Amino acid sequence: MSNNSRALRVRYSLGFKLSVIIGLIVLVSLGSVTLLNSLLVGQDVQITAEENNLSTNTRAAETVDDKLSSIRANVFQLLDLLSVVSGGRNSVLAKQAEAFFFERNTAIGFIYIISQDSLSNDVSSDQRITNAKFFTSNELELSSINNALEANADKIARSCAGETIAANISPFFGIPSMALFFPYKENGYDQTCIIGFSIETISDILGSNSINTTFVINDSDELLSHPDTDRVLAGESMGSYPLVSEMRINNQNNEDSRQIPYNVLSEDGKSLSFFGAYEKISFADIVVLTTVPLDTVLEAVRNTRRNNIYLTLAVFFLSVIIILVYSRLEISKPLGRLTNAAMDIQDGNFETHIFDKLKLNRHDEIGLLNKSTKDELGFLNTFAKFTNKGVAKAIARNEIDFEPHLKDITIFFSDIRGFTAISDGFKNKFGNDSPREIIGFLNDYMSRMCECIFLSGGNVDKFEGDAIMAVWGILRDDKLDYEKLAEDDPKRIEAEKIHMQHVREDAVNACKGSIAMRYALMKYNKDAAAFTEAHKNEPRAQYKPHIKIGRGLNTGRATAGIMGSKDKMEYTAIGDAVNFASRTEASNKPCGTDMLITQDTYDLLKMDYIRCPENNFTIREENLANEIVVEMIPVEFEVKGKGAQHFYGVVNMPAFDIEEFFRQGNPEFKADPDCIKAVGKQGPKTLNEVRMMLGIDIPEFDKVNLNEEENKIQVKK
Repeated sequence: MSNNSRALRVRYSLGFKLSVIIGLIVLVSLGSVTLLNSLLVGQDVQITAEENNLSTNTRAAETVDDKLSSIRANVFQLLDLLSVVSGGRNSVLAKQAEAFFFERNTAIGFIYIISQDSLSNDVSSDQRITNAKFFTSNELELSSINNALEANADKIARSCAGETIAANISPFFGIPSMALFFPYKENGYDQTCIIGFSIETISDILGSNSINTTFVINDSDELLSHPDTDRVLAGESMGSYPLVSEMRINNQNNEDSRQIPYNVLSEDGKSLSFFGAYEKISFADIVVLTTVPLDTVLEAVRNTRRNNIYLTLAVFFLSVIIILVYSRLEISKPLGRLTNAAMDIQDGNFETHIFDKLKLNRHDEIGLLNKSTKDELGFLNTFAKFTNKGVAKAIARNEIDFEPHLKDITIFFSDIRGFTAISDGFKNKFGNDSPREIIGFLNDYMSRMCECIFLSGGNVDKFEGDAIMAVWGILRDDKLDYEKLAEDDPKRIEAEKIHMQHVREDAVNACKGSIAMRYALMKYNKDAAAFTEAHKNEPRAQYKPHIKIGRGLNTGRATAGIMGSKDKMEYTAIGDAVNFASRTEASNKPCGTDMLITQDTYDLLKMDYIRCPENNFTIREENLANEIVVEMIPVEFEVKGKGAQHFYGVVNMPAFDIEEFFRQGNPEFKADPDCIKAVGKQGPKTLNEVRMMLGIDIPEFDKVNLNEEENKIQVKK
C-alpha cells in the first residue's frame, strides 16, 4: 500500500455509513407523520386573528372617539371664550384667541355657527370663523365651504333640530376632511356648530397593516376615513358592503359593537371570507370598522400543511434512491458547504459561521481544502484589522468603485483633551517604556470608541494620534444621477426623497454611536481609576489617565474614493464637509460641550427627531425611539465658506437604550449602574447637566476667544 493510500485511508467503512444513513431515513420518515399535527394550527391562527382584529377595532374606535372629542372640546372652549370677550369677536383679544387656537389646531379649517336659513340669507346671529393658513397651505378656496354646506343642507337642518351628525366633505376640499354638525343654541336661536377639519392625522393614526383594514363611516354609511384615500375623496358610500349591511341589522337590536363573519364576491366571482369588527363611538352615530381576510390569515398555515405533505412523500422516495446517490452526496455536499463558505468570504462576511460546520479532521482532499480555506479566513480577518473593516468587506464584494464620487455622508471627529500633557506624563514616569504604556492606554480607549461606531453602522476612516475620524453612509450605494433630471420630474422627486431618507438615517445612526461614546467614556474612566488603584503600590505603578473628549458631527457632501499611491491607498472622504466636521469637534472646548452637531445636521434632523418650533415641539410616534435633545450654542459663528451658522450641543437621546445598543455585539452586556446616567431615560436634561456630569466648566461666551486660526471661526459682530 502506498503512502498516499494510507494517507487517504477511510476510517469508517461504507457499509457502516450506509446502515447509519438508512436508519436515519427511517426515523425521519416515521417522524414526518407527526407533521400532520399542523392541521390543528389553523384553528389557533384563526382564533388569534379574530381576537387581534377585535382588539384592533376597539383601539381604533377609542382613538377616533378621543380625537373627535378633543376637537369638539377645543372648539367649544374657544366659542365660550369668544362669548365672554369684551368688545365681541372683532376685538383684538378675540382675534388673538382665534390665532392662538388655530396655531394649536392646524388641522381645523373652519368653525361655522349658522341656522337653517343661513345658506340663502345672512343671519345676524351667524358666526363664521376660518383658518386662513389651513386653506392657504392646502391650496383651497373658501368657496369650498359653501359648496360643502349646500350639499349637506339636510344635515344642517337636522342638526339645528337637535342631532349631532358627521359628514364627508373631502370631495369638495380635495383632501381627506370631515365636518361635524353639533346642535347649538344661543340667545334663543336654533343653530348648528359646524367644524370642518382635515382627517389626515386620524388616517395616519388608524393606518392599515398588511392584514387588518380599518375604516370609518357615518350614520348615512358615507365613508369618512379609509386607508385608500381615493375612496374617501370620491365620497364613496359603504351602504351595500356586506359588513355594513349586517351591522345595520344588528344595530336594530341595540348592538353597538360586535364581530361577525361575512363574505364578499371578488371581481372574478369568487367568494372571499372575512371577519369584521365594528364599534360605534360616543356621538354622531360614527362607526369604526376593522376587517381581516381569512384567506390571508390562513394562507401560511395552508402552505405549511401542503409543504409538510410534500416533504413526507419526498422522504419516502429519498429513502429508496439515496443509496444510489450516496457517493455524490459524500463529495458534493461537503464541497457545497465549502463553496458557500468561500462565497461568504467573497461577500465580505469574514465572520461566517459556515466553517463551524466543516469537518477539518477528514483524512481526504476535502479535509485539506476545509483547513486551507479556514486558514485563509484567519488571514483575511487579520488583514481587515489593518485597514477599514467596512472597506475591506466592500472590496471583497466588488462594491467599491475606484473612481471618486460625491456622496452625502455624516462625518465624525473626536479628540482627547490635553493629550500632549497626558503623553508627557507617561514619558516622565516610564521613560523608554512610555510608548508601550501610551499605546496600551490608547488601544483601550479607542477599542471602546470604535465599538460604538461599528454598532451604529459607521466606518472608522482613520486614526490620527489620539483623534478618530469616522463616517456614516460612505459605503451606501446611493447614486446622485437623479440631480440631472428636471426639478419637477416625478422620478427625481421620488429618488431624492429616498436618498434624503437614507442621509437622515445615517445622521441618526451617527448620533447614536456618538452619544453611546459618552457612556463608553464614563465606563473607561471608572475602569481606569480601578486599574490605577490596583497598581498604585508597584515600584513603577502602571496607571491609566482620566480623560475628556470632544466629538463633532457634520452632514454634507464630500468626495469619496480610493486615494494614495500605487503602494499605499485608503478609501476615505475629503472636502469642505469633512473639514467643517473637524472644526466642529475643535469647537467643543470653547463651547463647553462634549458633542456638537452643525447647523446642517440639525436642519436635516429637526423636523423628525428634534422638538423645535418648526414641528410645534412634537415628534411622530414612530420617531420617538430616536428623539434627540439639543441646545443651540448661544453664539452665532461666521464660518468660512458657510456664512452665519449655529452649533448645537447634544444633550441626550431620551429613548436610547444602552443595554440594547451594546448587546448587538455582546448579548451578555449589562450597563454599569454608575455610568448609565450618561444617556437615555436617566440621562441629562440640559447642557449644564452634561457639563456638571463630565466636569466641564460652563463657558462665558462673551469672554471666549473664538478667533483661533485652527478653528477658522469668528464671532459674528
